[in-house]
Amino acid sequence: MTGELAGQTVVLIGGSAGIGLATARRARAEGAEVILTGRNAEHLQAAADEVGARDIAAFDATDSDELRRFFDRLPGTVDHVLITAGGPSYRPLLKMDADDVREALSGHVVLGLEVARNARAKMRPGGSLTFMGGTGGRRIDHRLGIVPAATAALPAFTAALALEIAPIRVNLIAAGFVDTPLSATLLGDQLEHRRDELRTTLPIGRVVGPDDVAALAVHLMVNGALTGATYDIDGGQQFT
Repeated sequence: MTGELAGQTVVLIGGSAGIGLATARRARAEGAEVILTGRNAEHLQAAADEVGARDIAAFDATDSDELRRFFDRLPGTVDHVLITAGGPSYRPLLKMDADDVREALSGHVVLGLEVARNARAKMRPGGSLTFMGGTGGRRIDHRLGIVPAATAALPAFTAALALEIAPIRVNLIAAGFVDTPLSATLLGDQLEHRRDELRTTLPIGRVVGPDDVAALAVHLMVNGALTGATYDIDGGQQFT
């Protein structure tokens, strides 16, 4: 295959649906081999069949031992890793116990750090590690609970990790609402209302989809000058 990722290997942590799967499609179109991970083996196999993945691995990425075994078993070199696993918690602060708070504040950071720790020895210099965050959590709103605090930690973590594991590059994608199966699960019967609202309020005049984020994710893999930064993709949602 030819393309800007020809001959390279991309690992998608959370690659069976949504942004992870869309990125797998785009990476394949650019010539990459892709390896998909996720919790549900059936969903992973369906995604792998669709994109022609080199391999799949069904496990819980938050389990450090499973994550280590996954990277230990990978043959050869990994060029790029994208982490889309995990999601936000919107519960009211006073309804969260101490363990809930620790998980909400540190879950994405801990997962990112564990992936970096285990993937580093397999990754080529100049390869990339990309995290997913959000722009909506930058606003303080009682309906968001602890999400703004968790959101604030990710850009600084990304920059610090980029310095520590250089020349491997580390970047953060901060998305607004993205029309994915996760969004459908979170919003339920309010999903179509939210879509209509965004179509009329976003400067781009449409809803951001997984393919939009995938295009940015692949660009971060391809452009070897990008590291330690946060890249917003929300169609202007944070300004409305």
